[in-house]
Amino acid sequence: MSGPLTGLKVLDIATVYAAPFAAALLGDYGAEVIKVEIPGKGDPVRGFQPMRLDESIPWATVSRNKKTVTLDLRKEKGQDVFLKLLANQDVLFENFRPGTLENWGITMERIREANPNIIVVRVSGYGQTGPKREVAGFGTSATAFSGYTYITGEPDRPPLNPPISLVDYVTGLFATIGALTALYHRDVYGGEGQEIDVSLYESMFRLLDILVASYDQLGLVMERKGSDNSLAVPVGTFQTTDKKWMVLTTSTDRTFYRLAKIMGREDMITDPRYSTNKARENRRAELMSMVAEWIGTFKAKDLQELCDQNGVPISPVYSIEDIFNDPQYQSRQSIIEVEHATFGKVKLPGVIPKFSKTPGSVKKTGAGLGEHNLEVYSQLGYSREEIEAFQKEGII
Repeated sequence: MSGPLTGLKVLDIATVYAAPFAAALLGDYGAEVIKVEIPGKGDPVRGFQPMRLDESIPWATVSRNKKTVTLDLRKEKGQDVFLKLLANQDVLFENFRPGTLENWGITMERIREANPNIIVVRVSGYGQTGPKREVAGFGTSATAFSGYTYITGEPDRPPLNPPISLVDYVTGLFATIGALTALYHRDVYGGEGQEIDVSLYESMFRLLDILVASYDQLGLVMERKGSDNSLAVPVGTFQTTDKKWMVLTTSTDRTFYRLAKIMGREDMITDPRYSTNKARENRRAELMSMVAEWIGTFKAKDLQELCDQNGVPISPVYSIEDIFNDPQYQSRQSIIEVEHATFGKVKLPGVIPKFSKTPGSVKKTGAGLGEHNLEVYSQLGYSREEIEAFQKEGII
């Protein structure tokens, strides 16, 4: 069965994670994605750890469902090939520092001349405009600039950045939304191609909408609270008697009442000191201590069963090893197995969201450097001799 984006053509000239992740998401649903890399070196992700058999494991997953070609966009002949390749594409993803493509001579005017209807998704650290547009933008610095790092961590410890490049994946999602929305406008309303400007910092900042309105209206500056939730009490991470960590959430009064019942503290349901979240906020330390002591009397499995039976949201804190062994992940194919040229097979996250009639799929992992040069450039009308000449000249 074909995916819902079958027939869509995507060109990915970006590197590392954010924009390439967006392109891979479109590939999951059937789009033909061509990944363009610099000859000889390729995308930096090819050298990222961990490695197995001299192959980058990150490359296998972030570049899934893509054909790969090499092309030097800095050279005049390379630009000629690029513009010819661009002519029949629907979407272009790029993430060079603003001004870089233009300095090479690849202007939006030339792109529009080659393909007036193309959607150009431009991902950068700080956006295509503003005083920081030309500043180098990497995930950790952009996350810090977004305000997210400030609120992450314990109150008496330094702010923490996420242990994975969360900002790149979030930005990739916004880039995908932008591309699909622009395609809808183009194809349904007869609109033209356009540029989509996506910045790393704004993608993370968009997640902090409540902080923005709260500061505007109340002058409230949210501080680090560890795993405590500033909007609900009790919410947090607690340890069981068998030393397992569990995350409990009572984000509504109704869920708190269920918790109070199984704790044997039904009196708190009607006690005005505890019956509303606003009241519980004033007794945060007391309630957190009370819940921690209660949870500490259970084994994780028994606590999970009790809470599940009574509608109290709780979850173990899973490691990746736990995830691989969990029946929920297995039943929904949250982890899939894909053929790999070097590894034999490799497990990757499955395609989400899941479509009932036109599901996506992962047909291949990250391909070899320039693996599809002959196929792609032959389709553009270049002869084998011309392609070999390009290779000798360092064009591809």
